Parts: sequence; structure tokens; C-alpha cells
Amino acid sequence: MRMINLTNLKSASSRRDLSKLLDVKPGMLSFAIYKNPEAVRYKRFEIPKRHGGTREILAPASELKLLQQRLSVLLQDCVAEITSARGFAEDGTHFGIAHGFKRYHTIMTNGRVHVTRRFVFNVDLHDFFGTINFGRVRGFFLKDRNFALHPEVATAIAQIACFENKLPQGSPCSPVISNLLAHSLDIQLARLAARHGASYTRYADDLTFSTNKPTFPAEIGVLDDAHDCSPGAELERIVTRSGFSFNPTKTRLQYRDSRQEVTGLTVNRKVNVPASYRYTVRAMVDRLFKTGAFEFIYKKKDVLGNVILERRVAGQNGQLLGMLSYIDQVDRFNQKICETSGREPESTAGRVELFRRFLYFDTFYATRQPIIVCEGKTDNVYLRCAIKSLAAKYPKLVTPGVQPKLNVRFFKYAETRTGQVMDLTGGVGGICKLLKSYSEDIEGIFRAPVPTFPVIVLIDNDKGAHGVYEVIAGITKKPKPLGLADFIHVTSNLYVVPTPFGPKKAYTAIEDFFDAPTLETELNGKKFNRNNKLDDSKEYGKAAFARDVVAKNAATIDFTEFRAIFDRVMKVLDDYEARRK
Repeated sequence: MRMINLTNLKSASSRRDLSKLLDVKPGMLSFAIYKNPEAVRYKRFEIPKRHGGTREILAPASELKLLQQRLSVLLQDCVAEITSARGFAEDGTHFGIAHGFKRYHTIMTNGRVHVTRRFVFNVDLHDFFGTINFGRVRGFFLKDRNFALHPEVATAIAQIACFENKLPQGSPCSPVISNLLAHSLDIQLARLAARHGASYTRYADDLTFSTNKPTFPAEIGVLDDAHDCSPGAELERIVTRSGFSFNPTKTRLQYRDSRQEVTGLTVNRKVNVPASYRYTVRAMVDRLFKTGAFEFIYKKKDVLGNVILERRVAGQNGQLLGMLSYIDQVDRFNQKICETSGREPESTAGRVELFRRFLYFDTFYATRQPIIVCEGKTDNVYLRCAIKSLAAKYPKLVTPGVQPKLNVRFFKYAETRTGQVMDLTGGVGGICKLLKSYSEDIEGIFRAPVPTFPVIVLIDNDKGAHGVYEVIAGITKKPKPLGLADFIHVTSNLYVVPTPFGPKKAYTAIEDFFDAPTLETELNGKKFNRNNKLDDSKEYGKAAFARDVVAKNAATIDFTEFRAIFDRVMKVLDDYEARRK
């Protein structure tokens, strides 16, 4: 890898040069770090710690945050170039000593180093970000042999990064800068560990040493007669000389025959989420499915790990989403390790199914607005534009105004991990899967109060719709629908709305409700073809039609024919409101 970013940064000799590298105007950089009053540069708030107490977060103002984000990316690119120059590609195949806030590094890669060890020793650094002040940041970028920046550039970087003479927790660039300044410490501690047959990693302020030796090296950690742990003399000397100090309440030595944890993950046999955590999450999800609500528990522990304070608050679905995603992320990490080593991975089908059910519950059963599910992404574009154009006629669906506000939500097929878990891919197959899975969840799993809003599945009333109608017949135990009704109530808050038939019961798709001039619009001499098979030299498809024709010309397109679809949606809203009452 060529060291382009680092070379450009080393060549910069002024704030103006730095602003170019950060792709911002020089005046903006000067305003953010000089002219903008300190009192409004950050917003202070506190968040609860996992085991009690609070942590102050300093959230930067928008201009400063943008600078810090750009600086973070630039410095990470420089780190990647330095790493590559040392013969290690930053692609996830090589993991260094520091694992926090680094590309391809996670708490899982950090814990992986310490799996199946006789001893695991943890110690925390006190006020990690706060210990790194303006002078240390500026001095690093001036003197470090990899950077050795111009004084004016080093000063500007320190001014962007620091507040109240320290790295603020909440700044996007504090993590990468803290790793750079702690690298010398990491090298010394890695050498200390190697001299005594141990392994070392750091995740932010959390230092971990592990070994399979018969006794734990006293130079690293000491256990007294009362079984209290403390850092060894050599470890303390290195940390103190590097400008850091310990948090004495978080020092512990863990044995093989007890639960060993590294950055919240157990490492006895493999990197894993503690079983107690998984059971707690499952219980909260189960409570949500049965009652529509759950409690989130904050616990505070003493130095021995005993719970001394417990606070219960109403839980938010977003908290469960984060917890389930965390469990799933660790499971996939272990599966990847098994695939690499050729071992059979442990089945996680049950946990993935719980995750899927939660996503269905949160997305469809507990929807905060009526939700419309179409067969594909382009349908969403069509309907969004049409509904805004017809806002005056459908105040229940959209609030008119200069910027019309939708009162319904369109389901977005996601290519993210949650999209994979939901296993909804669009098209007739995806719609059938949604109907089957959701109806099974409603019948056998969800017992919460009746949903407030309906789920409206909009389908093309064409040949493919027969597959959907067969699934509906299987769910309702009624004759197969013929596509003649305005809507079909499937179960609970689930409805299917077919597009109206054309003359003489002709099949229709949603594109049929555009006027002729719109459908005949040419793009670069090409004509619109709604079919999957295109002659690219003469035709363009649905994606280009939605993006370059409908979305760009929505203000001038005649969407009158779409009223036939929205009238059906309105009938669903009325029907569901009557059913709920």
C-alpha cells in the first residue's frame, strides 16, 4: 500500500493544508476550533454505566463533529498504511495488540487471544481519555517518527481533538488518537507478557493478560493472602512511566475452574456471551411477546462482583434489538472461526429464530404507524411520490404541506444483518414467506395486546398473485381469493391489498397506474421495459425508472390513477379500526 495519506499529512505545513486534507473550508476549521465559543462546542450529558454510576459524554457541535470524523478517518488511513508498511495487511487476517476502536477489531478478537487459559488477569486504566491532554497529543504528532508533523498542523490536530485539556469521551477522533498514544505502552506490555510466557491485549482502557503457566507471573499481577489482586511491580512501573494509572476496583485474576471474562465475554472454552446474559434477554423478549412490555434492569456490583443495587425501568424495544444483535454478532464470529478451521459450528438456530421473531414483532406487530409492504424497492418509490402528490385527498395517509409528512411507513427490504435474519427478499416468494411466518407467530407466539395499526401487503394482481392467494387460503382455511376484493383480511392486523384488475379482469401491476407519457419517457435514447430481461442497448429497467423518471419528475407526473390503490388502503384502515373497537 502506498503511504499517500500519511505523506500528504506530513507534507502539510499550515491549517489551510490540513483543511484541504479534511475536505473542509479553512474558515470552517478556524471557526470550529477558534471562533466558536467553548461553551457551545460540546453538549454534556451522562449515561449509566453497566454496573452502576454514570459516565459523562461530551457530544461535539455539528461543525466540530464533522472535523473530528474526517480527522478520525484520515488518521485511521494513516495507521493502515503504517501497518501495511510493516508487512501486515489491515484486512481482518492479522490482529494487533490493541483491539478497541480499530478496523476489523472487536471485543471478540480481543477475547479470542485469551481462550482456554489457566489464568486470565484484567486491569483497567483510570480515566483513560482524560489522562491524554493537549500537550501529549500535540507532542505525539510532533515527535513520533511515523508522523513528525509540522508544528502548526500538530497544534491544529490537538485543538480539534481536545477540550478542557483532555480527549473528550464522545468525540469521534478520541479513540484513534488514544490508540496512537497508547501504542508505546502496548509494545512494552506485550514484551513484558512475552518474557513471562503470557499473552497481552488492550481494548480501550481494559488490559488483559493470560497464561497457561502453573502460577501467574508476579511481575504482572499479585494475589495476596486475602485473595485480593493488584498489579505487579513491573506492570505498574511501565504503566506509570507511560503517563497512565490504574483503576484499583477493576483488578481481578480469574481461574480456569471459574467463569473467565474478557471485555464482557466468557473465554473458558470459546469467546461467548455469558449464559446468564442470554437467559435474561430471552426472558425479556418472552415478556414482550406476552404483554407488549418488559423491564430493563440496571445493576450495580461491588468490587467482589456482588449486586448491591438494582434499578428497574420500562424497557425500550431498541435495547432488545441491540442485545439480540450483540448475541448474534458473537455467534457469527464463532461460526466464522469454525469454518476457517474446518470444525462443525454449534447450532444457533434457536437464537436466530428468537431474533427473527423479535424483528417481526417490533416491525409489524408493534408498528408505530400503518405499514405498507410492497413486492420490491421500486414500488416504495412509486407510492411515496404518488401519496405526496395526492396529499390533499388522503390526509389520513399524509399530512399536506411544503414538505408533506407521511402518516404511513413503507417496509424497506434491508441488505443488512437484520434483513438476513428476517429473511424477506421481496417478490412473491418474500411476500408468501412473510404471510406464513407472521401468521404463525401471531397464532402461537405473540400474546401482547392487539396491535394499534395494520400491516398492509400490496401485491401486483397478476399471474404471480395466485401463489399469494394459495398461502392466504392455507392460513384462513377459506376458499382461495380470486383477486376481486378491495382487500383481504388474513389474520390479526395483517391484510393483503391487490392492485385493481384492469378492463375485463386483466392482470395489473403497479406500473400500470402511471399515465402513458410517464411510461413512455426515454432515458438516453432508451425505452422503459418493466420485465427482468432487458436489451441494455435499447431499454432501461425498473430501478432507473423509479430513480431517474419517477423520483426526479414527481412534481409534474399525473398520479391520478394511483387513487384506486390508495382508496383500497383507506378501506383497510377503516376496517381495522372497526375490528379493534
